[in-house]
Amino acid sequence: MIESFLITSRETLEAGLVVGIVLGVLNKENLSHLKKTVYWGIVVGVIASAITAFLFTILAGEFEGVGEQLFEGTTMLLGAVLLTTMILWMFNKQHAKELKHKVHYHLSLPSSAAQKFGLFSLIVLSILREGVETILFLGALSYADKVSFLGGFLGIITAIIIGWVFFMESRRVDIKKVFMFSSILLILFAAGLLSQSAHEFEEAGVLPGIISPIWDINPPANANGSFPILHEKGLIGGFFRGLFGYDASPSLLQVIIYFSYLLGISMYWRKMLQNQKSAAQH
Repeated sequence: MIESFLITSRETLEAGLVVGIVLGVLNKENLSHLKKTVYWGIVVGVIASAITAFLFTILAGEFEGVGEQLFEGTTMLLGAVLLTTMILWMFNKQHAKELKHKVHYHLSLPSSAAQKFGLFSLIVLSILREGVETILFLGALSYADKVSFLGGFLGIITAIIIGWVFFMESRRVDIKKVFMFSSILLILFAAGLLSQSAHEFEEAGVLPGIISPIWDINPPANANGSFPILHEKGLIGGFFRGLFGYDASPSLLQVIIYFSYLLGISMYWRKMLQNQKSAAQH
């Protein structure tokens, strides 16, 4: 449940921040008559995302056997790559300024129709981008564990509330801390997706496991067919499998990929922090 909550809340919050920044610029420029264009952009973006989700579901159901393993492995891989780029993009302090520049550019267009179309396109593409990412992440999660519709719904509601408080209540929410905490969890989630993607490619015969498994710490199943809580299909083990990619019987390749990713992203993140501190000092 928490995995679905984390994904939908993060994506909804990002989309909300985009909308909030655009509306903030319109308020500042006394262009309230353009807000309706923004709202229509939200509606169309959500509808387009729903259509994309429907098409993704149909496409996923067309694969069987090795093709299914390759499709699932590719979905997990793309999900991990998008998660990583999303986290690093949000960590870059320039993205808000870039968005404001885009809004001002559209507002500087010569005709009212061009201004409306520019804002409408900006909102639709922003919502659709977050929607496609959500679909891909939840699709990858469904292959790794399972998707919780309740968790996803609560994530959307929570993000809307946080966004509303942030923009309407004197910014009493420290949005940076919210993104920092969720980014750490999503990095661990991305590492798990990469590891499980490798597992799917191993089963499809595309990648060698090197040593498979390198260990197996899964406790035996219970006599009634259920699994102990620490089993990767048990209560606690299943939770960590869905959120962090926990695998009680991984191959050597999975272990290498998992920890190499965490090491690489940690080094890159540290370098970004150092660059930002250096830029602030100058």
